[in-house]
Amino acid sequence: MRKIKEVLRLRFELGLGQRQIARSCGIGLSTVHDYLDRVTAAGIGWPLPEGLSEEELESKLFGNQPAVVRAAAQSRPQPDWKGIHEQLRQHRHLTLQLLWQEYRQAHPEGYRYSWFCERYQQWRRHLDVVLRQEHKAGEKMFVDWAGATIPVYDATSDKAWPASLFVSVLGASSYTYAEATRDQQLEAWIQAHIHALEFFGGVPTLAVPDNAKTAVTRACRYDPDLNPTYQDFAVHYGMGVVPARPYKPRDKAKVESGVQVVERWIVAALRNRKFFSLSELNQAIRELLVRLNERPFRKRDGSRASLFHTLEKHALVPLPAERFDMSQWARATVNIDYHVACDGNFYSVPYTLVQQVVEVRSTPTTVEIFHLGQRVASHVRGRERGKMITQHEHRPKSHQAHLEWSPSRMVNWARTIGPHTAELFERILSEKPHPEMGYRSCLGIIRLAQQYSAERMEAAAERAILAHACRYQSVKSILKNSLDAVPLSPPRSVPSPLTHANLRGADYFSQGGPRSC
Repeated sequence: MRKIKEVLRLRFELGLGQRQIARSCGIGLSTVHDYLDRVTAAGIGWPLPEGLSEEELESKLFGNQPAVVRAAAQSRPQPDWKGIHEQLRQHRHLTLQLLWQEYRQAHPEGYRYSWFCERYQQWRRHLDVVLRQEHKAGEKMFVDWAGATIPVYDATSDKAWPASLFVSVLGASSYTYAEATRDQQLEAWIQAHIHALEFFGGVPTLAVPDNAKTAVTRACRYDPDLNPTYQDFAVHYGMGVVPARPYKPRDKAKVESGVQVVERWIVAALRNRKFFSLSELNQAIRELLVRLNERPFRKRDGSRASLFHTLEKHALVPLPAERFDMSQWARATVNIDYHVACDGNFYSVPYTLVQQVVEVRSTPTTVEIFHLGQRVASHVRGRERGKMITQHEHRPKSHQAHLEWSPSRMVNWARTIGPHTAELFERILSEKPHPEMGYRSCLGIIRLAQQYSAERMEAAAERAILAHACRYQSVKSILKNSLDAVPLSPPRSVPSPLTHANLRGADYFSQGGPRSC
């Protein structure tokens, strides 16, 4: 009635045309024309008579229709609202406009599109409350951790630790999956998702998680940042992720209800059982899941399992050929030794990236390092801890040259100079607690060979051995001061012991000779 009064005011007070009135009131031109015709037929002027209520005005305008007109309207074919509703749920791309076109093709004398949409919305409002939040088949998978935990006992100590419970629910059918995990960390989160998709036998269009750190690194109502590993998982399965708004549990009401159902029909049912491993616990959960999904609905026909198989299973996208290879992302700064730390080990990157911030992507088998979106290194993941995993080409040229000289190669090089040089190298390497501690001395002597001849190097080595000065600095001093050209002094002869009657030798004292009184 408010719209009709506004039409009359604009027409008779302001003198606007019907098109202007239609634009101003936001209604169709034919509707304006119909209202004005009814006012003229009812003999109602403007301003409206005082005391005329809206009920009386409606009765004058619409209650005096000829019986033949009312009968014609009632004789039009009525759409099958229930069938239309089921089609919209089963086909995600179906629209009311297409359904109305099909209705008019079958019934050319049927209702117009605006009436069709209005009556459908009125029909929907009379449905049961469980159907008010509509979800198209295969569109959404809601995921969350349950608040309740299940104790798992150690077989030796009989101590219990709490196993977390992951719950996943499909939107259209409420088909439910649950799994016990050791914790609520990222690896358990991803693995539970993989198992859920394999349980469903397909991939929905969207996943709707909570704002836990395993899913969202920065919660925001409008633009949340997804965990990189979780995003990689979604890309692998061709699925989108739409986190629920912070502090808006109604955004994931399906899984909230699913968690409650799981806690009542699974956690409560297992309260008197004692489990000693996750596999044993998950086997019991799987058995109860079958009963839960086949349990009939209380307010509508069918069950979760029947709805899933008839409504949603065929709407899911097939699983990819390979499972997701779970990876974890982290940020790290390259150390001055051009290595980054990951899971207790150290992995090399090109030495030019020293002190740069890089991203590390680790999978169960590999470790990849990225800088500005480009992969700069890839390593096989080490299973030990504290291990240095280095690619030779990542080192500077000077470091590469340094490491190319192994102990055996150094000694072999020394033999090409002469036997004394080889002996000198062997003594240098053997006298150190670790051979690598003698590398620098040997490399320094090798560098001296670029300045001096092999003969001088051999002579210097011989003098250093005789002087017990097996060091780089000693050899360098011998060569610098040309001591290698000085003839070596013959070794001094050791004098033979004297023999005399008053001299007592070692044998006398070893036997304990007579003591003087």
